[in-house]
Amino acid sequence: MGQLVVQEFVTADGFAANTNNEFTAYEMLAGGTAEFDRNQLAWLDTVDAMVLGASTYRMFVEFWPTPASEGEIIAPALNALRRFVFSRRLKTAPWGDLPAATIESGDAVEAIRRIKLAVKGTIVLWGSLTLSEAFFAAGEVDAVRLVVMPIAIGAGRGVFPAGGDPTLLSLRSSKTYDAGLVELEYAVGRGRSAG
Repeated sequence: MGQLVVQEFVTADGFAANTNNEFTAYEMLAGGTAEFDRNQLAWLDTVDAMVLGASTYRMFVEFWPTPASEGEIIAPALNALRRFVFSRRLKTAPWGDLPAATIESGDAVEAIRRIKLAVKGTIVLWGSLTLSEAFFAAGEVDAVRLVVMPIAIGAGRGVFPAGGDPTLLSLRSSKTYDAGLVELEYAVGRGRSAG
C-alpha cells in the first residue's frame, strides 16, 4: 500500500501561501538551492506518483514538461512520476509530450484511498492546500516534509487544516541546506485528541 507524503515549502512563520492563496515566497530566496535540489533528486528516486489539485497542476504543467525546465536536475525524475490531478472541471490533464495525468473528479478521499491501494511506494502531494486539508482531515496523510524558508510574510495560509483536532507529528529527520532552507520530515500520528 502506498504512503501519502505532503511536501510543502513554508515560510519561517509557517505559511504555505500568502493571504491571496498564492505561493510567491520561493522567488525571494537569496542564493542557489543546488544542495537542496540534489537531496530532492535522491528522494524522488523513492517516489512513485504525484497528486496535484487543478491550480497546482496548471502551474506545474507550464514549467516541468517544457523546455523551461532544462537544467533543473529534478525535472526528469519529476516528469517520470505517475500523475493524478484532482479536478471536477478538467476533462484532460496533458503533460507536454509525456503521458497525460489521470483525472480524479469524484470524491477526493475515496480517490486517494484507491490510489494508495494501487501504488506500492510513496505518493507525493505538492501545493494543493485544499486537497491536502481534505486528506489530513480524513487521516490519509502518512508523512509531512516541510521545507522551511528563511522568509517571514506575517499572514497567510498554513499547511494543516484550521479548526480541527491537533495532529500528532513524530520527527523523522531534520536537515539544513543552502539558501537557509531547513527540511523537517514528520510521521503523522493516527491518534486524535479525545474531546
